[in-house]
Amino acid sequence: MQIAIICSTKDQASMNIREQLLPYFKETDKKFDNHKIYEKQNKENHLTLYTTDIESVYYENIDKKIQADLFIFATKHVSKSGIHSLSVHFPGNWGKAELGGKDKTLCIAPSSILKTAFLELNKLKTDYEIIQECTHHGPYINKPAIFIEIGSDKKQWQDKKAGKNIAKVILKITEKNPKYKAVIAFGGLHHSPNFKKILLNTEFAVSHVCPKYNLENLNKNNIEQAIEKTVEKVEFIVLDWKGLGQEKNRIIKILEELNIKYKKSKEF
Repeated sequence: MQIAIICSTKDQASMNIREQLLPYFKETDKKFDNHKIYEKQNKENHLTLYTTDIESVYYENIDKKIQADLFIFATKHVSKSGIHSLSVHFPGNWGKAELGGKDKTLCIAPSSILKTAFLELNKLKTDYEIIQECTHHGPYINKPAIFIEIGSDKKQWQDKKAGKNIAKVILKITEKNPKYKAVIAFGGLHHSPNFKKILLNTEFAVSHVCPKYNLENLNKNNIEQAIEKTVEKVEFIVLDWKGLGQEKNRIIKILEELNIKYKKSKEF
């Protein structure tokens, strides 16, 4: 499998992670966006490290410039809470595209890869919180993609140990091609705390997540899109029951009309 790792000069965390990755890669004589390209081959996959001057969330259709089977965007995470975090998530927009991507358009979610990244992050001896965030922001691409991030302010973005930890996890997840069953999750907070136990304790990977603040944008079309754009077969939907708010009955009605099975997060 061809794997593209994307780093942006506009992002301090991204360049921190890039610096930690470089010792494991070989320099080539090729360039991308006027930056040197680096490569690495392992038993399973061929990795290429790209650098760009465009902020990752706005690099729409980068898959038309780079031929790869999987895109890993190494970036910063910004949060008003200031929580130190190492996070993973899929790109895409349930509603209006306010930070890159397309309106009401999700990207392809390799949920087994993301679960593996989450589990590897969780093995680290770190005081950073390990998070799978909901699906949000751009860019739009038509290939499987994940974001792996350091949060949530300048001090953490520049933390060399955090950069090294993310680099180690990127290398780990690209050494294997894991296979898990997949679920999609609706409701709750942006950082999906009630779905964390599924990642840690079950055979299921969590694909696209729509948080409570975006449930008003949920409809038949993007529910079907979330299923279609999950690499693995989606077994059912997981609902954060208390985190569905006033949208609960409407969403359950849609799922029943589509004949989609669902379970409550408290069942796990």
